[in-house]
Amino acid sequence: MIYKVSYVVLGGQHPGAIRSETLRPEAGSQIRLGQHTFEIVEVLSLLPPRDEIQYLHATLREVAAPAAPLRK
Repeated sequence: MIYKVSYVVLGGQHPGAIRSETLRPEAGSQIRLGQHTFEIVEVLSLLPPRDEIQYLHATLREVAAPAAPLRK
């Protein structure tokens, strides 16, 4: 099964992403988008599976902000 996942970040501070995944995302797990790490809060099915593809929506919450560069 291939999962087409729309990732939406709570608060709008990150644009999110649309990605194809081979493992179904699960609430409570973490994912990296760029330099940011997010916790998956909720996963919803958008349409019934068809031809080995399932469309999902995942809501994310940032758990670790990238470290700011040190200034001298």
